[in-house]
Amino acid sequence: MYTLGRMKKGLNILAIETSCDETAAAVVRDGKILSNIVASQAKLHAKFGGVVPEVAAREHVPAMIPTIGLALKEASIKLSDIDYMAVTQGPGLMTSLLVGIDTAKTLATVLKKPLIPINHLEAHIYANFIQESRVRNQESGGLPKFPALILIVSGGHTLLVNMKRHGQYEIIGETVDDAAGEAFDKTAKLIGLGYPGGPQISKHAEQGSPTKFNFPRPMLNNPGFNFSFSGLKTAVLYEFVKQKKTTQLINDMSASLQQAVIDTLIGKLSQAIKKYHPKTIMLGGGVAANALLRKQFEKLAKQNKLSFSIPKFEYCTDNAGMIGLAAYYRLLNKRVKATTKFSPMPQMTLK
Repeated sequence: MYTLGRMKKGLNILAIETSCDETAAAVVRDGKILSNIVASQAKLHAKFGGVVPEVAAREHVPAMIPTIGLALKEASIKLSDIDYMAVTQGPGLMTSLLVGIDTAKTLATVLKKPLIPINHLEAHIYANFIQESRVRNQESGGLPKFPALILIVSGGHTLLVNMKRHGQYEIIGETVDDAAGEAFDKTAKLIGLGYPGGPQISKHAEQGSPTKFNFPRPMLNNPGFNFSFSGLKTAVLYEFVKQKKTTQLINDMSASLQQAVIDTLIGKLSQAIKKYHPKTIMLGGGVAANALLRKQFEKLAKQNKLSFSIPKFEYCTDNAGMIGLAAYYRLLNKRVKATTKFSPMPQMTLK
């Protein structure tokens, strides 16, 4: 067990991320990303229509060391220059998490470097603190201000988080069934589109009408801030089987589905703004790469005269840069004890 002393300048963190099907490594120095390498398995899993956990874990093994090597090379440093290691502890696929954690523990032990386990959801939040990569309200300046509301939208999670200060999180809303990204993936498969479904839905939506089909906005008018997206799949399926299958049908269904999901996300966030009165709203997760969501999110911030932050596209999907930055802010705020005595937590929650 390592306790933390005073932070020095030029502190290098080597971060590893293997929560799902991306093998990622990054080097972070003093809160700046020096390198961020991602080896994607998307093409491999596309033929299965989704991520196969055993396949993902097996592919992480040969990709891990070369990915770390590229991250070090791009950052122009050696392993001996690393001060801390950081790795995703969860949530994620158990077998995938194991590969990254075992690699990080081995390196930390051999190099005698402290290792910081990181919550993947917290890392999605800290993607907004990457100074060189944020889309933000130019009037706000600097880093996001507290209190902040964060909308995390990915294939596995849909959360509304009230963040009062660094390390203090309150989950005020979450999905009761499918996450938004999962709904995109599953619906894309239903209507014959490829994997990953989110980008396919977005692509076809550009040529479709968002008002062609009046799909439900689940739980939008319910009290509280929870989400539900499983019913959308059913609504799309029932409509799909009734229609003549054409390219325009796919485009219109994609556009109408996308609009329904985004209306729900933005609607719930708007309700939360009225109750919690944040200074900043932030966006995170793989679905944060959706162009329409980014546009509507920015519009909502400006309507409410709030500062806002949206990560650059490369920091929305799973990556190690955000893992390293989360570790940096834990160090900066003296919120961590580095250790190798931890296990993967596939169901890890944000605390």
